[in-house]
Amino acid sequence: MILVLNAGSSSLKYALLDPGTTAGQRGSVERIPDHRSALAQALGELQLDPGAVRAVGHRVVHGGARFTRPTLVDDAVLAELRRLSVLAPLHNPPALQAIEAARHLLPGTPHVAVFDTAFHASLPAVAATYAIDTGVAGKHGIRRYGFHGISCGYVARRTASLLDRPLMTVNLIVLHLGNGGSATAVHGGRSVETSMGFTPLEGLVMGTRSGDIDPAIVTYLQREAGMGAAEVDDLLTRRSGLYGLAGDNDVRSVLQAREAGDERAALAIEIYCHRIRKYVGAYHAVLGRLDAIVFTAGVGEHAAPVRALSLQGLEPWGVAVDPARNNAPDEDARVISAPDARVAVCVVPTDEQAAIAMDVSQWLSGTDREESEDR
Repeated sequence: MILVLNAGSSSLKYALLDPGTTAGQRGSVERIPDHRSALAQALGELQLDPGAVRAVGHRVVHGGARFTRPTLVDDAVLAELRRLSVLAPLHNPPALQAIEAARHLLPGTPHVAVFDTAFHASLPAVAATYAIDTGVAGKHGIRRYGFHGISCGYVARRTASLLDRPLMTVNLIVLHLGNGGSATAVHGGRSVETSMGFTPLEGLVMGTRSGDIDPAIVTYLQREAGMGAAEVDDLLTRRSGLYGLAGDNDVRSVLQAREAGDERAALAIEIYCHRIRKYVGAYHAVLGRLDAIVFTAGVGEHAAPVRALSLQGLEPWGVAVDPARNNAPDEDARVISAPDARVAVCVVPTDEQAAIAMDVSQWLSGTDREESEDR
């Protein structure tokens, strides 16, 4: 069995899975005081015999340019991941705290980090490179890294299966919409363009993150409003997006307010979906041929109005959502496009825990071990 840990700042999601079947136990510990006590509680709830755990898989959001495969965690790897925390300040620090807690409580077990950025290591230079001075970019590691890769890889494989097509033959746009959100163009199972960049801030409008803005806004606020770098970072990361537009970062609440006639909420949803539609159009152009658009994660899987509005007006491109299919209360992977649409529109539930368990299992079998340990 593989123990999978996904740590947030105030919660710890855990799963004990058989990667061959994805069968096992899942749960979470909320409002945690610290990650060591949270993990101890999780192990108690699982009634876990440490000897039954072959390895622990840890979700880590940012692996930088170095970590592009599942990687055995040692002190040197931990130190490098701490250095990368500045690029994902909401995500990497709690993951590292959970790794340290798990190494303490399960000292004889391999601990393997699986990275959200790894799937996007295949980005071509034309997509990964920012148009800034190459010397500055190289010195500071500035490039597009991309995120939600664990989810994107899993969803791409499931979508190909749903369409009964080999993964290598399909072109997809994966829309991972949760409190964070990203769009990814997938060609033959490989990421070729993605909306999140150097950090998880770029791209779509999110729950509390702004997504794309004119970068001059940052220096303007510093110069004219007297805001410090930390204050601007807090504004764009924690006080923008739907929260900044409508006062609430939960899409469900904003949709309810929209239905009740709240004009701020209505505009916020329009902006949110307009940004998605813009990326769908751009990535259709990047891919050339588009076989399917795939919605996943909390918003993508459950918010039918967002799915419909995001693709509204794309019928001339062969993209048409069927209202009855879109609004059906089905929780499984499914096609929601009109029967005669050239481009399939799908809803595919993600399962990052199962994906991590499979990656760790492959690492244990040696499939990825040599490459990851050479890095």
